[in-house]
This record gives sequence, structure tokens and C-alpha cells, in this order.
Amino acid sequence: MKKISLLLFLVATTFQFSSCKSDANKDKNGTPIEKVPVAAFVVENAKNDINFTAYKTTEKVAVGGKFTRVDVISGGEGASVKEAIHNTEFSIPVTTLATKDSSRDYKIRKFFFGVMENTDLLKGKLLINDETTGTAKITMNGETKDVPFTYTIKDKIFNMKATIDVNDWNASAALAKLNEVCKLLHTGADGVSKTWSEVALDITSSF
Repeated sequence: MKKISLLLFLVATTFQFSSCKSDANKDKNGTPIEKVPVAAFVVENAKNDINFTAYKTTEKVAVGGKFTRVDVISGGEGASVKEAIHNTEFSIPVTTLATKDSSRDYKIRKFFFGVMENTDLLKGKLLINDETTGTAKITMNGETKDVPFTYTIKDKIFNMKATIDVNDWNASAALAKLNEVCKLLHTGADGVSKTWSEVALDITSSF
């Protein structure tokens, strides 16, 4: 009798456990919840380094900086690094600009990006063309322009390099304003104050 009671208890417990487990995979209406598979490579989860180099004085002295945050708007997932990068749309808050000089950061944010149209965010989309090149569609100052870039993929690390001219985004007025407030700091040995419109980009995503 005891053996029968124990057997019935085990059967009931097993049934109850199975029922709970089944319910856990359903929503409140009893509809099965489909598990969304996690992609092997996700840009948002990668370590993303957005570095740039600007230039000042006639001698073209380099000034390095970076943006410490990038947000993925859409895409950014794939079975390979290339697939994850291709069609990734992103935005970068200009408030995350950092050049290791707080005074310089303030001036660039306020007197360069700050005088542009709707440029609290830099927006873009990355497109892979072939095994070594791609195109970045960058939106700034109300303009969207195509920027060609070269890239490499090694040990799950994607690196792209490009050079832009901010005047392509009608940013000459913003550049002139920045040069005005940085006049002394951007004056070289020849006595000329100059802020270059050329900016080099070096972006890395480590998956």
C-alpha cells in the first residue's frame, strides 16, 4: 500500500513539474513564447572605440579625440563580423566627445556642433561593399553624405578608417566659429590661425 501511495505521489509531482515548466514557456494567454535566437555577433555588445584626429595650425598639428558612446538604432547583428556590421544604423551623442581637455571639449561641442542644424546626434549607417571597402552614410548639420572607408577583420576585431572633410556637410561656418574661439591656440609659428576641415576617423569594434 505504501509503495502504491509513493508511486502515485511521484507521478503527481512529475506531472505538476512538467505542467509548470510548460506554462513558463507561454504568455498569460497560454500562447507559446518563441525564443529569439541570439546572433553570434552583436555590435551593441561589442567594445566600440570611435576615435578621430582633427588638425590645427598651418603645420597641421594633430589633435586626437573620441566619442565614448554609440547607440545602435537598427541592425548590428549577424552570423559573422561582416554581417553584423553591414546595414548597422547608429547614433552618437556629441556630448560624449572627449579629447582629454575639458575646455577644448566644451568649445567643440558648443561652437562647432552647437551651431549646426539638428546635430545633438551624429547619425550614420554602415554598408559593406566588398572584402576591404565600405560606405558610411553620415548625417550631420542636416546633410547626409556618403563616406568611403577601408576596413579589416582580424580575430573578431573590425577596424575601419576614413577621412572626411566637414565642409562637405556645409560646416564651414561652424568651423570658422570654432577657429575664432580657438584663435590663439590654433596659431602656429607663422602667425596664422588655422583649423583644418579634414578629420581622420579610426573606428574599432571588438566582438
